[in-house]
Amino acid sequence: MNFVYHIEGGDFTHAGNASSQVKKMLKQLNVDPVLIKRIVVALYEGEVNIVAHAYRGDIEVDIETDKVFVKLCDEGPGILDISLAMQEGYSTASQSVRDMGFGAGMGLPNMKKNSDILNVQSEVGKGTCVELTTFLNK
Repeated sequence: MNFVYHIEGGDFTHAGNASSQVKKMLKQLNVDPVLIKRIVVALYEGEVNIVAHAYRGDIEVDIETDKVFVKLCDEGPGILDISLAMQEGYSTASQSVRDMGFGAGMGLPNMKKNSDILNVQSEVGKGTCVELTTFLNK
């Protein structure tokens, strides 16, 4: 099963819609609730990162019998230093984003904690792609 979601940067009103839809689908497929929580937390963090940092992005979700693969690609400023961005608490979020309760610097670290495989690629001035894989039969 494949799904694609288009995300607009700055649209905090709809941030989390893709995550909610994927959660409903995984529940309907009787996926283990512990795995659903991990997948949805990682997906939500990525979705909010697109909204907070990019101009726009796409989320592709591929649900297979043995794993869930999520690819989040955005058009935005990119990440200057991925290893620094992976540190808990590091954030480049604007003050207005922080004032809304986002931008605490936990996005990528939470994505890593809640997925089995994380791959981050970024080009400054162009955008970022994050791939998450969570195995269902552990």
